[in-house]
Amino acid sequence: QVQLVESGGGLVQAGGSLRLSCTASGGTFRNYAMGWFRQAPGKEREFVAAVSGSAITTHYADSVKGRFTISRDNAKNTVYLQMNSLKPEDTAVYFCAAGPIVSYSGSRYPYWGQGTQVTVSS
Repeated sequence: QVQLVESGGGLVQAGGSLRLSCTASGGTFRNYAMGWFRQAPGKEREFVAAVSGSAITTHYADSVKGRFTISRDNAKNTVYLQMNSLKPEDTAVYFCAAGPIVSYSGSRYPYWGQGTQVTVSS
C-alpha cells in the first residue's frame, strides 16, 4: 500500500509560481509512475502531468505545456510539479497519484493523495 502526501499549495497572484511536492511511503517509489491531476469546483478531475518511474518519460496536458514541469527524486521518494506563469484557471485542488504505468487516465492510478489547494488570483 502506497501513501501519498502533497504539499506546497497556496494562494498566488496570476503570473506567479508555486512548486507542489508529493512524498510517497509504503512502496518502492521508483517502480511507480506518478501523475498530477486537478479538480476545480464544479468540474471533472483532469490530467495535468505524469512521469515514468525512471523519469525518462513525461507527459503534459496541453493547457499546462510550457508552464508546468513535472520531476521526481527517487532518492527522496518525492515527485514535484513546478508551476510557472500561473493563471486564474489553474485554480483547483491538485492531487498526486501513483500507478504502474504512465497514463492520462486517473483510473490507471490506484493510489492517491489527499490533495492540496492552489488558488490563483487575478
